Amino acid sequence: MDPDTAADFTVENVEKALHQLYYDPNIENKNLAQKWLMQAQVSPQAWQFCWVLLRPEKVPEIQYFGASALHTKISRYWGDIPAEQYDTLKTQLFSQIAHFASGSKIVLTRLCVALASLALNMMPEAWPGAVSEMVRMFQEEGGEVDGRARCLALLELLTVLPEEFQTSRLPQYRKGQVRGALGREWTAVYPLLQQLLRQPDSPPLVKARVLKCLSSWVLLDVPLNESEGLVEASFTALADPELFDTAVEAIVNTISQPDSQRYVNTLLKLVPQVLQLQEQLRDAVQNGDMETSHGICRIAVSLGENHSRALLEQVEHWQSFLALVNMIMFCTGIPGHYPVNETTSSLTLTFWYTLQDDIMSFEAEKQAIYLQVYRPVYFQLVDVLLHKAQFPTDEEYASWSSDEKEQFRIYRVDVSDTLMYVYEMLGAELLSNLYDKLGRVLTNTEPTTTWQHTEALLYGFQSIAETIDVNYSDVIPGLIGLIPRININNVQLADTVMFTIGALAEWLADHPVMLSSVLPLVLQALGNPDLSVSSVSTLKKICRECKYDLPPYAANIVAVSQEVLIKQIHKTSQCMWLMQALGFLLSALPVEEILRNLHSLITPYIQQLEKLAGETPNPSNKLAIIHILGLLSNLFTTLDITKPEEEPGENAPPIKSAPPQTGPNPVVVVLQQVFALIQTVLSKWLNDSQVVEAVCAIFEKSVKTLLHDFAPMVSQLSEMLGQMYSTIPQASALDLTRQMVHIFASETNHFPPIKALFELVTSVTLTIFQQGPRDHPDIVDSFMQLQAQVCFWFLISFTLGFSLLFRVLSLKFPEAPTVKSTCLFFTELIPRCADVPPVGQVVQEHGKLLLLAVLEAIGGQSSRSLMDQFAEVLFCLNKHCFALLTVWLKEALRSPGFPSSRVSNEQKDTFSQQVLRERVNKRRVKDIVKEFTLVCRGLHGTEYAADY
Repeated sequence: MDPDTAADFTVENVEKALHQLYYDPNIENKNLAQKWLMQAQVSPQAWQFCWVLLRPEKVPEIQYFGASALHTKISRYWGDIPAEQYDTLKTQLFSQIAHFASGSKIVLTRLCVALASLALNMMPEAWPGAVSEMVRMFQEEGGEVDGRARCLALLELLTVLPEEFQTSRLPQYRKGQVRGALGREWTAVYPLLQQLLRQPDSPPLVKARVLKCLSSWVLLDVPLNESEGLVEASFTALADPELFDTAVEAIVNTISQPDSQRYVNTLLKLVPQVLQLQEQLRDAVQNGDMETSHGICRIAVSLGENHSRALLEQVEHWQSFLALVNMIMFCTGIPGHYPVNETTSSLTLTFWYTLQDDIMSFEAEKQAIYLQVYRPVYFQLVDVLLHKAQFPTDEEYASWSSDEKEQFRIYRVDVSDTLMYVYEMLGAELLSNLYDKLGRVLTNTEPTTTWQHTEALLYGFQSIAETIDVNYSDVIPGLIGLIPRININNVQLADTVMFTIGALAEWLADHPVMLSSVLPLVLQALGNPDLSVSSVSTLKKICRECKYDLPPYAANIVAVSQEVLIKQIHKTSQCMWLMQALGFLLSALPVEEILRNLHSLITPYIQQLEKLAGETPNPSNKLAIIHILGLLSNLFTTLDITKPEEEPGENAPPIKSAPPQTGPNPVVVVLQQVFALIQTVLSKWLNDSQVVEAVCAIFEKSVKTLLHDFAPMVSQLSEMLGQMYSTIPQASALDLTRQMVHIFASETNHFPPIKALFELVTSVTLTIFQQGPRDHPDIVDSFMQLQAQVCFWFLISFTLGFSLLFRVLSLKFPEAPTVKSTCLFFTELIPRCADVPPVGQVVQEHGKLLLLAVLEAIGGQSSRSLMDQFAEVLFCLNKHCFALLTVWLKEALRSPGFPSSRVSNEQKDTFSQQVLRERVNKRRVKDIVKEFTLVCRGLHGTEYAADY
């Protein structure tokens, strides 16, 4: 079916296209058919063929398309339907629904959706009492359709009506009118649903549809007290396994409506109904019926979570609400391991946050009363959560799939977050509670305790210490003393021990005497590949927080680290972390010791790099080179010998710092030693952007860490960068140039080599622009960021080729980052046109070219997501070059069909006047540009513009 034959939308062709869509094995033919059918569906001819396609002799696929076409025409093209045809259309749809009531279910649903759309568009003026009429029409006897089929068809129609309202494209003012009209119609729906649900002889299918219909209508914020009887009947339906799931959805949806919290009396009536489900819940748990326990838990949590504040405030009913809280506690502690034996407990966690927030939000006196009741509940919650966070037996855990293990890991993170939150209520007593339990476990007063119990208690400590300042807790010294007594015979337990030590790194910095208790454990764990992440991250935290207390241990830490690096125990990312840890560690040593350690640490890698540099480039030695360069980068990222600048407070202890350093920075010494080797590596790998990037990263991270201490390297690095970029331009070289400019351009001593480098990379990059930069968007992006950076330093002394830069924007790069960087450059440059004559001259000569590029982009050449950036350029031109912009806009917009054939001359004039009027309000210019780009693209006033 050729999509170009748009005029030939006949019944026969539609049927052929549908046959092609469903049965043609060729995917291209299917796609063509689908495209053609979408055009047919919105064509004027759809009004003719849709009724023919619904005839009884047609197959359901064809009937379905006919019904869908009807819905499309009514919902999207309502304005095309003459008002005098509304009633005819309504009658035809009623007739079709009556016919399909005992026919195809999918066709019936589409027809109901079409009639629902018709009703929403006509309500309330053109079709008052629409829902009442629907109920009446389907309750009338007659025709060939039996009563049950008519009833199901009516329920389907009533169910889709609120759903269609939620997704309708009605204007906002109409939505309010129609919502009000639908709300008033609830009085026609409620008695029908009540009768069908309570009628003993109603078939289960009918009752299920009633419950589904209730779920749909409560989305319209039907007052809870007006659906009270139906909610009661829904609770009764929970006893019927066939109705259980739909009854749960109906109850949860009803309770969850934001408006329902106003009906406190009705909520109070619901609490005992929920509590009556406890026996059914316990039976379900005992019988392993996860679906039932999950459903009942959803109901209890929904009531508690959505209405805890309202129910807490009903002081005379405090016991029934406490009973509900305990029921939710049962759901939190439901037997079995998540997610293998149960999936319910995770539903409850948010409730505990909500309840705590509500209690803590009361004024002090009221809060104290509630805390008397609920603090014991929250201590119980901690016990329950730690029990749920316990690992299963080793055999059981080994049988879990990787997906189940990952879900359990995420679940434990959620438990950890909850414990951290609960600490806000329970405070230091919670840590004491955990410490007492751990003490009893480790002093063998409970010999039957498993490693899982020990691990869970430590996990509780870790959860709190990771985010809460525990420096003033009196139980941490005891905890540190207990850790070496733990019999670590399991990977999961060992991991948690490591992470707990890591979480206490700040505490250890204030209590360095305790380092000797835990550091040996961490160094021992470094040699175990199964503990790679936990041991390396913990060592890194200790080295970062406690570096001024580590010199006595430095030799041992370096030796163990060297050993595990040589043995290649850890994956690449952990090796990088380990190097960062060593950088922190060495920072606190005297320079001579730093250099000695650096020599022993780096020499094996330098020797390996020398060997690799002599080999012919291939994929395996490339990875090795990048790995070694990465190790050096990460080491230099954290190796910072400068002293902290913060001053201690009046009563604070003096801040520990490294001894004063003299002589060149150790990082600079090493870099100067390996500079020639790095040049050799570059000479062979200059074509490979990843290797070049890795080389630039060493210097970039060193510059960021050392700042002005990097000065001795500026001259030779500038020269090397210039050679690199001249041979094969790469974005990473520009990014490194930008860092050096940022730090050294204002220093007279280093200005000449930096200026020479900047001139060189600018010259080379402009050559690329002239040759065609579309293949190098990353270079253009980095170059524009560099230009925006240097505007502040070089514009007076350096004006090479700025005119060519104005051509960049007109190239309409498809990559968003490149366009953003280019726009940023112009918004930095244009404000200089008044005080820097060369800039003013370039703007005067080439500014119109820039404006044309901006207008083309707004006209539809660039993504709508970039309009804010183009608006900023336009705003800059208006603010700083108003007279020029007035002339340029008039000349540019005079061209027919520019910037889009969809805009009239009047619309262009309006746009021009609006822009020129706004020289202060940038936000307003952005709105003007967004509005104009929608007009240019033919999207103004469409559904696509709604979210823009």
